[in-house]
Amino acid sequence: MPDAMAQRPAAARDGDVFAWTHDDFVMAQKLIHRHAGIRLHDGKHAMVYSRLSRRLRETGHRSFRDYLRTLYDGDGGELQEFINALTTNLTAFFREVHHFDMLRAHLAQAPQHGWRIWCSAASTGEEPYSIAITAAEALGLQGDFTVHCTDIDSRVLQQARAGVYPAEKVRDVTPDRLRRYFERGRGSNAGRVRIAPALSRHVEFLQLNLISPQWPLSGPFDVIFCRNVMIYFDAATQHAVLQRMHSMLRPGGLLFLGHAENIGEARSLFRLRGKTAYERCA
Repeated sequence: MPDAMAQRPAAARDGDVFAWTHDDFVMAQKLIHRHAGIRLHDGKHAMVYSRLSRRLRETGHRSFRDYLRTLYDGDGGELQEFINALTTNLTAFFREVHHFDMLRAHLAQAPQHGWRIWCSAASTGEEPYSIAITAAEALGLQGDFTVHCTDIDSRVLQQARAGVYPAEKVRDVTPDRLRRYFERGRGSNAGRVRIAPALSRHVEFLQLNLISPQWPLSGPFDVIFCRNVMIYFDAATQHAVLQRMHSMLRPGGLLFLGHAENIGEARSLFRLRGKTAYERCA
């Protein structure tokens, strides 16, 4: 077992009120894997300490051991806050732009009614709104499409629903897109932008845990975005999630993964169509 003091962040060694041991880290590892499927490697000690120490201050616990035991004993409300604290939310508008180019071409070449797109890791909303903008460019702002957006983190979903961002978040969005799909704040809202209602009406948000036995939405979907999620799962969890997503996609539907991800052992379910873009096999 690693030396406990060697694994503690500098803040803890320098007199912070919270003791931190390797056993505490292992408890946190097991909890987040059990409830969210997230795999934390041993190099995450400092990150876990930093994020969870805020929860100890908020809840009044004096030790990690006591705090984590309350989660094992079934404090459902705080369990969600624990998951929120350890979820990584790195996102941007039109991140990995080649996927949006492929989505636009897919929608434009196969016109139909009632396009359904699922963004399974919505975070604070930049990705789902980028998807919606792309769909609007292919089908028209009055087109028949819905972007269903889910995330395990209840906190970021609230931000996504609001659709309000600091202006620096959209600095790389083209002027034409800013004019068509965003509203600039004035007065006390100066320096912020909001997603235009004509676009946000196409976007729906729902909390969902990908390792839950029951998903509160149903297919079929024409396109699924599941980018930068699989990297946090072990191989068995990855395969189980991909199997379920395969069943939620129409034959010929597209699945987009993150730039560092692949379909692993699910090669019989999907065929490669582009850079980390896959088509459902029949």
